[in-house]
Amino acid sequence: MSSEKLNANVRNLKKSATLVINELSNNLITKGINVFKLGFGQSPFPVPKIVVDALKENAHQKDYLQVKGLPVLRKEIAFFYKRNYELSVSDADVIIGPGSKELIFNFQLVYNFKELLLPKPSWVSYEPQALLNNRKNAWLGTKEENDWKLTPTDIINYCEHSQNKIRVLILNYPSNPLGISYSSTELKALAVVLKQYNILVISDEIYGETHFKGYHQTLAKYYPEGTIISTGLSKWAGAGGWRLGVFIFPKKLRFILDAMAVVASETFTSTSAPIQYAAVEAYKQNESINTYLADTRKILKAVGMYTYNYLKDIGVSLPKPEGGFYVFPNFEKWKDTLAKRNILTNTQFCNTLLNETGVALLPGVAFGFPEEVFTARLSYVDFDGTLVLKILNKQPNATVDNLFVEKHCPRIVEALRKIEIWLSQE
Repeated sequence: MSSEKLNANVRNLKKSATLVINELSNNLITKGINVFKLGFGQSPFPVPKIVVDALKENAHQKDYLQVKGLPVLRKEIAFFYKRNYELSVSDADVIIGPGSKELIFNFQLVYNFKELLLPKPSWVSYEPQALLNNRKNAWLGTKEENDWKLTPTDIINYCEHSQNKIRVLILNYPSNPLGISYSSTELKALAVVLKQYNILVISDEIYGETHFKGYHQTLAKYYPEGTIISTGLSKWAGAGGWRLGVFIFPKKLRFILDAMAVVASETFTSTSAPIQYAAVEAYKQNESINTYLADTRKILKAVGMYTYNYLKDIGVSLPKPEGGFYVFPNFEKWKDTLAKRNILTNTQFCNTLLNETGVALLPGVAFGFPEEVFTARLSYVDFDGTLVLKILNKQPNATVDNLFVEKHCPRIVEALRKIEIWLSQE
């Protein structure tokens, strides 16, 4: 059978870059090669014990659940956002899906808009999903001096010449791939312009609870009528493989939620029952969850700042991380030297780095940057999160600093040294 028999939207689509780098890294490891897995964005921490115990207790749950999600879970999520973010949310505003990725795809399928706006850089799957749904994708230019953050001016520069299009913006923060976040002041300024152009926003806050200081702000507080919150368990609860995502809608957009439920009823039906029952415990007010979040944030901040400072000290340009587990280094300083080694694109940069050092990064092209700009995403998760959490639990007053990182996260340290040595080669 010829590939011409495939849907045109699928024919030239490639597998997600994040999954490709993970599979490639695992294949190299099976061959005995020492690979530093800084390419795949998976939480290094275990799922909180109270949530794992709830999954065990609910393993017998076998019935199909409501398409929109388990009612008690939707209520707990609504309470979570009232409690932590002062949002007026009810369970009727919440829909559960098998990962936020699936929900973002379904949204693009059901909502009739003309253009998807993405800040450059943005997560790897937004654009391919738009293409699969026959949506036009537009990259919004950002500036390195602004840490690649989206500004009101960036939106105005793109939209002022065609103001009547129905547009959707996906804004992800803390950012994958940047690690940056947005303050309340920055979100208020964005909200003014988003309202001006009537742009609907999917605020992808999947990393919200990983904000290093616990200061995550939601755009929905400043643009409630036009913001859909996208979140889930994969990043802050270490449950990527559990595949549980959440969308929270403003009441005036509940018609989109209902349409997405119709699509869900004809596709995935409902999210795994045992996972939904277990997730109830994740969203409840619970001291063990609070401790888990405080400890994981403390560790991520230490490792993130160690990575940032190390790269900064050797001359790499990159924004300072504020949450999540990513930095987005720019290696333009070495462009001429790398050209002498026949490394001319960010894809070649990452491939050669992996082959010669075992350090896996993702090239900037996967996030919307041109090949000739030497950017890459580094995910600082190659450490034993279970072990480091246990150490911190035994020593709750321990100072989580550079010495802590060097002692307990040695693979991160070694990977950074390998990058430094490799860059210094002529």
